[in-house]
Amino acid sequence: MRGSYVIFSLILLVAGFLFSYSYQLTRESNRNQEITTEQWDKEYEIRSQLISKEEINRDLQKELFKKQEEVKEIEESLKDQKQVYYNLVEDVEKYRMYVGDIAVQGKGIQVTLEDSSYVPEGENVNNYIVHESHLFSVINELYISGADAISINGQRLSSHSYIYCNGPVVTVDGNQFPAPFVISAIGDPNVLLPALNITGGIVDQLSYDNVVVTLEKLENIKMEPLLQEKKLRHRKVIRCFTNGLLFR
Repeated sequence: MRGSYVIFSLILLVAGFLFSYSYQLTRESNRNQEITTEQWDKEYEIRSQLISKEEINRDLQKELFKKQEEVKEIEESLKDQKQVYYNLVEDVEKYRMYVGDIAVQGKGIQVTLEDSSYVPEGENVNNYIVHESHLFSVINELYISGADAISINGQRLSSHSYIYCNGPVVTVDGNQFPAPFVISAIGDPNVLLPALNITGGIVDQLSYDNVVVTLEKLENIKMEPLLQEKKLRHRKVIRCFTNGLLFR
C-alpha cells in the first residue's frame, strides 16, 4: 500500500507540474499577443496612410490616363499641322521660284525663233522677222502647259517682266536681244513639246508667219535668281509700258 501511495503521489506531482507549466506557457503566449493602445494607434495610423496613398495613386493613375489621351490628341493635331506646314513650305518655294527669288534647274525644252532667211522681192521685211507677239505666243503656251520657269536668251522672266519690239531687236526687261531668240522652259518636256506641236498650234502659226522654229529637249536647264534691283526696276518700268506686258 505504501508503494502504491508513493507511485500515486509521483503521478500527481508530475501531472501538477505539467498543468502548471502549460498554464504558465499559455499565459506568456497570451501576454505576448496582447496589443497595447499605443501599438494599436500606430497600426491604425499606418493603415490610414496606406489607404490615403492608394487613393492618391488611383487619382494619379486616372490623371495619367487623361494626360495620355490629351497627348495623343495633340500628336494627331501636330501630325495634321506638320502636313499643312509642309504644304505651305512647298507653296512658298514654288512662289519663290515663280517670282525669281531662287535659282532653279531641271528638265525642259528650248525653243529657238529665227527670222526668215528668205524675203521675197517687194515684200515687207517686217513680215519675215520675229516680233514680241511671237514671243508672247510661245511663252504663254509654255506657262499654260505647266512650265515652272522661262528665260529668253538667258534673261529669266518673272511676273513683272515686259517684252516689246524696238526695231530689229526685242527688249526684255530693259535688255535688248537680237534674233535668234532662245526661249528656255523648265518643265515636263513630254507635256511642253506636244503642246507646241499640236496641229494648228503655236508652231504652225509661227511657220505661217514666216518664223523659223526649232524645238529641242534638254536634260538640264539652270536659271539663276533675279537680282533685287532688277525686280525694283521692273516695277518702275512696267508703269511706262502698257503694251507687251506679260502676266502669269
